[in-house]
Amino acid sequence: MAIQWSRRRFLAAMAATGLSLRVPSLLAAAGDKAITRAIPSSGEQLPVIGMGTWRTFNVGGDQQLVAERTRVLETFLESGGTLVDSSPMYGSADDVMGEALESLGAHDRVFSANKIWTRDGSATREQDRASSRKWGIERFDLQQVHNLLAWESHLDTLKQMKADEDIRYLGISTSHGRRHDDLAQIMEQEPLDFVQLTYNVLDREAEQRLLPLAKERGIAVIVNRPFQGGSLFRRYQSESLPGWAEDAGCSNWAEFFLKFIVSHPAVTCAIPATTRVEHMQENMGALYGKFPDEQQRRQMADYVAGL
Repeated sequence: MAIQWSRRRFLAAMAATGLSLRVPSLLAAAGDKAITRAIPSSGEQLPVIGMGTWRTFNVGGDQQLVAERTRVLETFLESGGTLVDSSPMYGSADDVMGEALESLGAHDRVFSANKIWTRDGSATREQDRASSRKWGIERFDLQQVHNLLAWESHLDTLKQMKADEDIRYLGISTSHGRRHDDLAQIMEQEPLDFVQLTYNVLDREAEQRLLPLAKERGIAVIVNRPFQGGSLFRRYQSESLPGWAEDAGCSNWAEFFLKFIVSHPAVTCAIPATTRVEHMQENMGALYGKFPDEQQRRQMADYVAGL
């Protein structure tokens, strides 16, 4: 007779055998279903936890560090992730991602997201091609105008590139809570597939206008800085999770912070960045189990605000 394993029972069994650090990939192997959200413009499903590369993949030609980042990417993919986000702004991140993808033979396993970051509005295609060569791919799944830089010119070109099937989706990004009014106006006027913005349990301005607008307009949302660049851990890691955290699907702070974000109905994917395999494993735990409901989300925000 087949034994039916609940997620809780499976986690307990893995912890008892000393394999708890590999829980996300083991859950994937055991058939536990990764949480996904649909891209509104197409219906394509994306896992709600992606991977960022800001700072973390900017390691130059240090082959030991490149190998370490390759293991981080491998853990992400084995745990069910697909969307990887980078930018020419991130130093050597594009080059390192290309080395990692080549080493893992994983070019066809990622949903590739990159950005256009140049004041030269005529250089959109040139920068896109330069980044795709570094990644070793024919085209990006998603190309975004980074931090609204020369966005009018770049977005016009990206529209044509999408029509020509040189990219699959187009978008625009902002970060650190900047230029929200400008972003909202663009969202109201332009045919965007994606927006990228900052949102976390403390930085919640996006809830007021941008997230409802994305839901209304059918725009997918990628969330950057989900841990405030790591400051949430520095601030709260020594604190205990509330006793009800498990009921909200959270067994550690990484899951707590990430599930607060991706449980918002307008959010498609969050992109935490890390340099360490064990931290990636914790992040990817948020891809499984259940979402907190709206009442639990309010509890989560109130709990953190009260610490």
